[in-house]
Amino acid sequence: MEGTEPVNKKLAAALSGGAVLAMALSGCGSDGGGPSEKLSAWAKQVCDAVQPQAKKIEAANAAIQKQTSDSSAPEDVQKTDSQAFQDMSDAYKAIGDAVDKAGAPDTGDAKNDEKKQQDAVKELDGIAASYASLKKQVDALDTKNQAKFADGLKDVATELDKLSKSGNGALKTLEEGDVGKAMGEQASCKAAASSAPATTG
Repeated sequence: MEGTEPVNKKLAAALSGGAVLAMALSGCGSDGGGPSEKLSAWAKQVCDAVQPQAKKIEAANAAIQKQTSDSSAPEDVQKTDSQAFQDMSDAYKAIGDAVDKAGAPDTGDAKNDEKKQQDAVKELDGIAASYASLKKQVDALDTKNQAKFADGLKDVATELDKLSKSGNGALKTLEEGDVGKAMGEQASCKAAASSAPATTG
C-alpha cells in the first residue's frame, strides 16, 4: 500500500520548487548611481513589510517539508498542510497590501509605475487566493481512508505545482531597473532574500 509519505514528498517538492515571491523581493543590488530618496523610502517601506511575511512563508514551507520526513498520520498531514496554506495565503495578501499601501514607486514614469504596481498587487492577491483555495481542498480530504487521502493529496500537489510554475512576472516587472536597485540596498530585503528558498530563473 502506498502511504501518504511519497505523496507528501511530492507536495514538498512542488512547494520548494515554487516561485516563492519573497525571493523575488531581493532586488539586485545597486551598480552605478544610487536610487532617489523617494524611491529608497518606497523600497524601505515595502521591504520592511515583506521581511516578516517572507519568514512566515519560509516557516510554512518548512512545516510541510518536516511533515514529509516522518510517516505521518493523514490527520497530522492535513492539519499541518492546512495551516501552512493558510499562513502562505495570509503572507501573500499582506505583501500585496504592503505594495498597495506603498503606492507606485517613483521612477519618473508615473503612468507606467502605477500600472506595474497595480499589476503586482493583483498578482499577489491572486496567489493569496490560490493558497486559500488549496487550504479548502486539504480541509475537505478524507483522512479516514488513506488511499483516498493520498489521491486527494496528489491533486493538491498538482495544483501547487501549477501555482509554482505560474511565476511572478508582474512582481519581477515592478522590480526592474531602479526599483530593484533601491530594494537591493534595503537590509530587510536582503534578509528576506537570504531566508527564502532560492528559486531558479
